[in-house]
Amino acid sequence: MLAEHAEVTEKREVVKKEEAGSKEQGWRKWGKATLAVLPLYLGIHVAFFIISCLAMLFRIDDFAWTNMPLSTLWQEWHHWDVGNYIVLAQHGYTAAWRTAFFPLQPMLIAALTPLTHDNPLIASMCISNIAFLVLLVVFYQLVKEDFDQERAERAILYLVVFPTAFFLAAGYTDALFLALALSCFYNMRRGHWWLAGLFGFFASLTRSAGVFLLVPFAYEYVRQRQFALKRLLQPAVLSMGLVPLGTGLFAAYCYLRFGDPLAFSHAQAHWNRQLTFPWMGLLDSALAVKRSSGFLSFQSLRNLIDLGCDLLILGLLVLCFVGPWRLPRAYLSYVLYGLVLWLFFHLVTKTDERYALESMSRYVIELFPAFVLLATLGRNKYVNYLYLMGSGAVLFFLLTQFLTGHWVL
Repeated sequence: MLAEHAEVTEKREVVKKEEAGSKEQGWRKWGKATLAVLPLYLGIHVAFFIISCLAMLFRIDDFAWTNMPLSTLWQEWHHWDVGNYIVLAQHGYTAAWRTAFFPLQPMLIAALTPLTHDNPLIASMCISNIAFLVLLVVFYQLVKEDFDQERAERAILYLVVFPTAFFLAAGYTDALFLALALSCFYNMRRGHWWLAGLFGFFASLTRSAGVFLLVPFAYEYVRQRQFALKRLLQPAVLSMGLVPLGTGLFAAYCYLRFGDPLAFSHAQAHWNRQLTFPWMGLLDSALAVKRSSGFLSFQSLRNLIDLGCDLLILGLLVLCFVGPWRLPRAYLSYVLYGLVLWLFFHLVTKTDERYALESMSRYVIELFPAFVLLATLGRNKYVNYLYLMGSGAVLFFLLTQFLTGHWVL
């Protein structure tokens, strides 16, 4: 009996050591991933800081000895939807049209504001920039484990120089949503269903698009159980319900507050958006260029930027499942996520046909599988340099426009 007890105790100690080693390896893995992305993260923020400083030149008259206060550097980032999230953090949902903005970001701003000397703008930017770092770490590790390190390094580089990547550092929800979506995706790829469901829950509390994580989630669950019905009926299948739960809870709140569970959808009419066929935005944008007063007119250039970003991402998503660069069937969840969200974004477009794809160049940055495919193509030096130079130039221009209060998205 004593010998058996000693043997059992020894086995338990071995298991504990293995579990501790596994946890340590996990922490080391994420630590290495953080160190790998940190130079890029710091580098892009240095670039944003320099552009923010130089944007002052557009606010100061020639030869004027005016000195702007230091707070101007972060006040420059207080434009457009940033203000809506701050209002929600301070006053809640006082009008039905503001339900277009989902609640997680405002809730986090309200929680963090007391720690930032009651400055909600700084709180919102802190949330976005922390999420920015997290999404880069998770994206890097996801691509490294599923593909290779070289592709992971290029994927995060191509993401941060995308023309609208500066919104990941602004007080918008893009960084928070992408960090949660990638965390959900990473865990579902590794069969950590409850953890994936939890991240999916928070993603669907951040953006309406979060509910569509259910599509790759369901596919991965079925695929990892080899499409066998007996293996599907396990307690882990319930974790899928967490993904739409976030949107469901917000819908319940909208019903109690405004008597309309779909208030967040109906609120799109406030911005003159309507349900349409997914190709209509592309068609209207192309026609807007053709009907403009000239190639160098505002209407033409604005639509060319939106259309160019949109078509680039769509083309990369298409290449994910056709051609020599297509992803193997084991990675079909990447394609499903990208195409489902792309279709969702294009089902609602502006009623103003002159700018039908307004905000689309910001939305598509969330379609991370496109950047995985671009990283594959980036092995060719011509593709690599053309993308970095072209996209970087547009990024610099759009950020300067945003900082000086001009209409970007």
